[in-house]
Amino acid sequence: MKKNSAICLPNAKFATSTKMNQIMGLLDGKTALITGGSRGIGAAIVRKFVQEGASVAFTYASNASKAEALRDELRAKGANIFCYQSDAANYTAAEALITLVQQDLGGFTILINNAGITRDTLLLRMTEQQWDEVIETNLKSVFNLTKHAIKAMLRTGGSIINMGSVVGVFGNAGQANYAASKAGIIGFSKSIAKEVGSRNIRCNVVTPGFIDTEMTGELDAKTKDAFLSGIPMKRYGTAEEVADLCSFLGSDHSSYITGQVLSICGGLNV
Repeated sequence: MKKNSAICLPNAKFATSTKMNQIMGLLDGKTALITGGSRGIGAAIVRKFVQEGASVAFTYASNASKAEALRDELRAKGANIFCYQSDAANYTAAEALITLVQQDLGGFTILINNAGITRDTLLLRMTEQQWDEVIETNLKSVFNLTKHAIKAMLRTGGSIINMGSVVGVFGNAGQANYAASKAGIIGFSKSIAKEVGSRNIRCNVVTPGFIDTEMTGELDAKTKDAFLSGIPMKRYGTAEEVADLCSFLGSDHSSYITGQVLSICGGLNV
């Protein structure tokens, strides 16, 4: 057994009844790679996938202590889980990551491209660096990992879930770089769905609206109120709600869904 491996043991609280097992075992036998999994929406997806029975590998950019704390917490509960520091925007690093995940998980059937950044400012003030950083981290990373992941999924099939944003659908002032990267993900995903559908590989986009996370928690009250006024459901979404949608798209219950953009925004873009 590898030094950093963990045995997946059944969690007693998930085995109280047949009905509960059916609910909590949506991803039994699945293996997943989740980028940007140490905080916010990514961490919620990691927790949800473990809860649903999947073996999980996730990446983080810089905060090793936070990522390792999440890994160790879930391992203590019996999860088969690994974490890696990786720059998804680096083509060579992405290829090496896929190889490492295959070794540790014995292959994988779900890829969630969640890693992303913002560098918000009006276009007239935006620097070339701010544009390039967002496009490379948010869009090029999706190309890098999807290309290498598809090679790993050709024999088994799989589900690729790319994290977009409602901003990529209808734009937003001060986020031209971010909106462009998320719109690019939509076009990319629709194309990939057509290319690999015959190999039983699905590719979909999840487009969250205003989700209450650490990142949005840094916004001032005035900005939050402005967003809230445009949401028909009159509340912000939660990272757990996004994770629920991702677990459905990763499961066999969504086996005939591909090339789609699924918005989770409380009606913000209706």
